[in-house]
Amino acid sequence: MKAIASIGMFIIIGLLAAYLVGYQPNLNEHLYQDDEQTGLKQRIVIKFSHVVAENTPKGLAAAEFADLVKKKSKDRIEIQVFPNGMLYGENNEVAALQRGDIQMIAPSFSTMSEIDPAWLVMDLPFAFKDQNEVESKLNGPLGDKLFQTLRPYGMMGVAFWSNGFKQVTNNVRPILGPQDFKGLKFRIQPSPLIERHIKNWGGKTSVIPFNDAYRNLADGSVDGQENTISNIVSKRLYQVQKYMTISNHGYLGYAVIFNKSFWDSLPSDVQQLLIEAMDETTEQANKKAARNESHMNEIHTNQNLQISILTKEQTAEWRIASKELYKDFALKIGADIMSEISGP
Repeated sequence: MKAIASIGMFIIIGLLAAYLVGYQPNLNEHLYQDDEQTGLKQRIVIKFSHVVAENTPKGLAAAEFADLVKKKSKDRIEIQVFPNGMLYGENNEVAALQRGDIQMIAPSFSTMSEIDPAWLVMDLPFAFKDQNEVESKLNGPLGDKLFQTLRPYGMMGVAFWSNGFKQVTNNVRPILGPQDFKGLKFRIQPSPLIERHIKNWGGKTSVIPFNDAYRNLADGSVDGQENTISNIVSKRLYQVQKYMTISNHGYLGYAVIFNKSFWDSLPSDVQQLLIEAMDETTEQANKKAARNESHMNEIHTNQNLQISILTKEQTAEWRIASKELYKDFALKIGADIMSEISGP
């Protein structure tokens, strides 16, 4: 019995030794790595959150930027775009960026004025005579100074996207002069300058997120609002308004911003690729934003909307009535920034 047990033990030890030798990896042999899996490990994903519709200038630009980055990087970099406030709204997108929950945003200039009052300069009425002047200023010292204000807050600006000049709509009467604002309540962006602007002319204001504007206009919570043609169309605001004034009194644009810590962590070649793609996107996006013909055509299909266009004399009246704001906000904005615009 002992002999049989010894033979059995010998066989078991032999089988175990054979197993270990047969399955031990050769340390001198290079381990195989799947190329696709390696690529996925190196892939960079950037979450880009914004609050407007996909068919607006900003929405289209964000999508075009994502496509361009994908092509240029050969799918190494993925820009995940979340439009329409899907992730964050105007009131919390900046905080989400600073926390690192998202890596990119494109807030309006009015939103940025809550971070630094220097950005209020972009809310001043009649600060720029046309789109060319806007782009010239933002591509020069004014844009550089505004972006410098972001760095202490952990943000890095890379571009300015245009949405064009703002118009006024309401449900009560045609607005042809500052006196016509009296007693009307307007939905506005969160900007103390815009609030003061309308109140100086006798109007009332209510800060309402862009995605809630339609509902508040439809139920009469507010009488009117100010916005660009593309935003008025994308949210169908013209369907719940009776009067629109083509005033071009203010400018609406966006600052495209990265989380600075995230940006600094990117390889230099990735940074360069993103800047190149952003420059190309910005050039095309601003050209498209300047053309509002198709949007105006859609507005004209609504026969219930009465459209007024300010005459030169009426525009001059608006300009004169706006000068008080420049005195009131010059100190808050800062002389260095104010020196970059001419005003009305």
